[in-house]
Amino acid sequence: MISHIEIKDFAIIRDLSLDLYPGLNIITGETGSGKSVIIEAVSMALGARADTDYVRTGSEKAVVTVVADAGGKDISGVLEEIGAPEDVPVVIRREIYAAGRSLCRVNGAVVPLSALSKLCGYIADIHGQYDNQTLLDPDRHLGILDMYGGEELIRVRDMVSDSYRRFAADSAELAELNKKAAERERQKDLYAYELSEIENANLSENEDEELSRRIDLMKNSGKIYGALSEVHQMLFDGDQAAVSVLGHCMSDLSALSSYSEELSQLYERISGAYYDLDDASSQIRSLRDSADFSPEELESAEDRLDALNALKRKYGGSLEAVLEYAEKARKELSLIEGSGDRRTRLERAITLEKEEYDAAAARLSRLRKDTAEVLKKRIDKELLDLNFEAADFEVSMRPGRMSEDGTDNVEFLISANRGEEPKPLAKVASGGELSRIMLALKRITGDIGGVPSMIFDEIDSGISGKTAGVVGDKLRSLSEDHQIICITHLPQIAAKGDRNYRIEKHADLISTQTTVVPLTEDERVEEIARLLSASEITEAARMAAKELLKK
Repeated sequence: MISHIEIKDFAIIRDLSLDLYPGLNIITGETGSGKSVIIEAVSMALGARADTDYVRTGSEKAVVTVVADAGGKDISGVLEEIGAPEDVPVVIRREIYAAGRSLCRVNGAVVPLSALSKLCGYIADIHGQYDNQTLLDPDRHLGILDMYGGEELIRVRDMVSDSYRRFAADSAELAELNKKAAERERQKDLYAYELSEIENANLSENEDEELSRRIDLMKNSGKIYGALSEVHQMLFDGDQAAVSVLGHCMSDLSALSSYSEELSQLYERISGAYYDLDDASSQIRSLRDSADFSPEELESAEDRLDALNALKRKYGGSLEAVLEYAEKARKELSLIEGSGDRRTRLERAITLEKEEYDAAAARLSRLRKDTAEVLKKRIDKELLDLNFEAADFEVSMRPGRMSEDGTDNVEFLISANRGEEPKPLAKVASGGELSRIMLALKRITGDIGGVPSMIFDEIDSGISGKTAGVVGDKLRSLSEDHQIICITHLPQIAAKGDRNYRIEKHADLISTQTTVVPLTEDERVEEIARLLSASEITEAARMAAKELLKK
């Protein structure tokens, strides 16, 4: 419920403060006094698009503040989601700058416009005198019907939506698989060839580096063999070989080692060198003998290295990259070869999903037809109360294409006169008739949405007399469960208010501004008498106003 509105520098409003209460709040005023400007301001505060033209001339910005609650609903989750502090009542502030930007705040925190609109869906429902044009849009009619259908219908509609989303997702994936089938076959052949080429090479890690070293060894085998042969001869062959000389030295020192510690240590060092050199003999012979390669061995190694380098150039620059590419090719081949299985599984799933969808959609259609019959009866009764004596309201349901909402095309039709076929609202309903039809719908569906406040801006347009009185009664009835804020120019409706307010416009040589005044009981009589009078207020008009209020 909206408890307070403040408007500063908005159009012709310089500074307006208004307290509102539960029940039926009626706002009246002279034509052009700014009644609808208040609704525009509140609409922007509650998430409508900002229009800088509304910033009062000469002002930097317009500011609209609305203090409200959700009528007992827990909106803490919504406040948390939009990043606003949890505080009740909620303080909503909209600032519109003449320079072009706007700012939205909820409980002091800046929030995006989309967040503000989401929050305000729990607070108020605004209907301007042209907003009933939404009734002319058949795309809105299905939602109204479903909203009236209750929990079972919504639950089945959710089943239809879930089934449709699965069906659509799998159908899209299958279409993509089929579209790319030829390309996948080409990729399959390429990956198979490349993988075969790599696997046939029988690669081992770091093989290229080992081959490079071996080839370098083979190319220098003659030099290595000669040098090692000479070293072996000098160290081990003949009496003057190094190992023989060390043997004689070790023998001589052995006899002296017992005379001192120093001689003993020297003996140990010479004997260690002798045995190390003796151990090296076999390694030198082995290296010398292994350095003897045939030209065929060298050619074979060079050919192998060339093959490895060709693979490296083709698949990534190193043997590690070649092996990684082979693993990738295996996975891609597995995916491609598995796509046929995936296609088969998708085709089966789509068949089942279509069957599930058809069954749920058929059940949803039956529930909608039942709901349409109940809605028709209630709307017809409401329209009869609103002086549509021969009106016939129909809910047309035609089969359509699959969608998340089922297969039903729904449109509201009406025949305003006896004997005429029901036709779309846009073809048969006048402005006043649309206002009354919308009021009838709100009377029936108002509790379903659970919005605590409803704002009506001159929805009495195009009606008068007895019908105006009936509309007032309907608004009064609606206000038993909702806060109603209604701008009207009809005395029959104004007299039904729990509280009445008058909008006044004041002008001087410099500017014009609008204010709003809560009316006392005597002032209510005067205001309703003014609405009844053609020009100046007469005593007869005052008596008529008192009679209206008494009723």
